[in-house]
Amino acid sequence: MRTTLVAAATLLTATTVLAVPATAADELPYSDQCQFPNGRYPGRPWSLQRVLLDELWSRSTGEGVRVAVIDTGVDVRNPQLADAVDTEAGRNLLPRNLKDDDGDPIERGEENGTTDTVGHGTKVAGIIAARPASGTGFVGLAPEATIIPVQQNDAEGHGTTETLAAAIRHAVRAGAGVINISQDTSDAAKPDPGLERAIGEALAQDVVVVASAGNDGLGGNVKETYPASYDGVLAVAASDRNNERASFSQSGDFVDVAAPGVDMISTVPRGGHCSDNGTSFSAPYVAGVAALLKARHPDWTARQVVAQIEQTAERTIAGRDRLVGWGVVDPVRALTEDDHPIESPSPREGLARAEAPTPATFRTGETPDERDARLATYVAVAAVVLAGGLGGTAVAVRDARRRARRVRVSP
Repeated sequence: MRTTLVAAATLLTATTVLAVPATAADELPYSDQCQFPNGRYPGRPWSLQRVLLDELWSRSTGEGVRVAVIDTGVDVRNPQLADAVDTEAGRNLLPRNLKDDDGDPIERGEENGTTDTVGHGTKVAGIIAARPASGTGFVGLAPEATIIPVQQNDAEGHGTTETLAAAIRHAVRAGAGVINISQDTSDAAKPDPGLERAIGEALAQDVVVVASAGNDGLGGNVKETYPASYDGVLAVAASDRNNERASFSQSGDFVDVAAPGVDMISTVPRGGHCSDNGTSFSAPYVAGVAALLKARHPDWTARQVVAQIEQTAERTIAGRDRLVGWGVVDPVRALTEDDHPIESPSPREGLARAEAPTPATFRTGETPDERDARLATYVAVAAVVLAGGLGGTAVAVRDARRRARRVRVSP
């Protein structure tokens, strides 16, 4: 049975790609509509405002780490991705002779995976490794990591679990240290064992495999999705600005962590940026952190990298839950609280504990200091009273003497 894949984002079904004049992206104003190309986003996206980037990059920039983006392709015409993508290692695994629903031929694109008519894979790649650029505050979390583009799906959903397994194996052969999969099987169907075997082969090579949890979480829906539910895969849910589960984010016991997935700014084909929602864009946020850790600790195993991300995530309860897993990923904490590797997160460690107030000491008498202060007050008051009394007595004596003189001299 051929199991199809769906991108774990709203883009494939809700975003309309608009035709724009053949103008350089730098000359276009930024538009809230997701058009290709688009203007540059002028500010710093909220998902990056929560990170002290200078502190983060003083620890690691992801240099030397290769991240495979198995998706709809990565368009290198976006200037922020031109130097980030290894085009020689890229691959297009879409079937040949593609046709749309009307039976018309579909352009398959470049063989090296650098064609992206959907924009999904280009956004994913940008969140991981977009290079800094003037005129925008957007940048990838690992701005010196290298992207391996593996085009394996498209807007018509031609990607299958068989081509996904082939893409994973290609990524391993191409030297990927991290693999990002922002897709899941349609209807949460458990795929044939071939995909799980490919995942296992990647994990055996100490490759960190990151997958989106899916977007079918409205109404509290809970179900397993694949490949996120496989053991060893770092399953990522979406969080909002309040560090809570985004309403659409899939819940389940398989969820490991959450990351920003609402109003996510990223790169689009032909240049510029636009915004989108989905766990598709939470997964690369985590993949970027994994790349930073791999670069900083090249001797750490994939399991240790994953455990570090889980342990340092922001959470308010001990352990994990089915909404955000171990919590919302904290990139800076993951790169600073890393003095030794761990194999699995500790439920209690890392929680902020409120200290109980110190009870006041109950006393039945006064302390020596209080007694000294009291006596000093008494002495001061007595001195004032005594001085006043002596002054009054002197005046009375003087007046009496004057009266006596007047008596003696009178006739």
